[in-house]
Amino acid sequence: MKIATYNINGVNGRLGVLLRWLEEDAPDVVCLQELKSPNDRFPRSELERAGYGAVWHGQKSWNGVAILAKGLVPLLTRRGLPGDPDDTHSRYIEAAVDGLLIGCLYLPNGNPAPGPKFYYKLRWFARLQEYAKELLALDIPAALVGDFNVMPTDLDVYAPERWRDDALFRPEVKKAYADLVAQGWTDAIRHLHPGERIYTFWKYWRNSFQRDAGLRIDHALLSPMLAPWLRSASVCRRPRSWEHTSDHAPVMIEIDPPANAS
Repeated sequence: MKIATYNINGVNGRLGVLLRWLEEDAPDVVCLQELKSPNDRFPRSELERAGYGAVWHGQKSWNGVAILAKGLVPLLTRRGLPGDPDDTHSRYIEAAVDGLLIGCLYLPNGNPAPGPKFYYKLRWFARLQEYAKELLALDIPAALVGDFNVMPTDLDVYAPERWRDDALFRPEVKKAYADLVAQGWTDAIRHLHPGERIYTFWKYWRNSFQRDAGLRIDHALLSPMLAPWLRSASVCRRPRSWEHTSDHAPVMIEIDPPANAS
């Protein structure tokens, strides 16, 4: 089974890019972020014609997350991260697909830091940590997948000295990510590529993609039951070179559940 995460940076404006990638790489499950679309404008019909069912949590102009599944409609289990009933941002959606529980998330950017947006990011991270503990307690194959807006280590960022004060790289944010992983989650990319510089995002300016001046901010975290099934983890760089594309590239993992998995 191929599970991917892709910050599409506007699902309607880049629908052609998304559909082309779905056709070429045929992932089984896709977590999308930054839909930038209200619920009633999500392109459900176009995705269904491409063979994908979907659940989504939209928001006009900003944020928005969705889970797609090839040949079926994901079973929605949650919209919104618990812990703050006043939080109106569409940043978390969760669904069951073929026996897996998939949490798709778009963690706040947090810039400028320090400031209100940064403190909101830290609070959101704390809520994610608490909820992630609940998922682990279920002892099921689960994944937290999406745009975490954090580079965990110097290995995950081009020219780290330039990013020390950025909200994606400040010590508080890196510690929050490390503490999350330490609960028992496996960072799929780093687990299989422990010493390799791998990026998932490149700014549009200064030929960042051509120079490979990127960041690794899109992650797939696997629960202890799911992690042993991991077979591969990679970045699908090709779509980042297409016209009118997202500034992110899809991250793809492949898992091989045992025959007796239920």
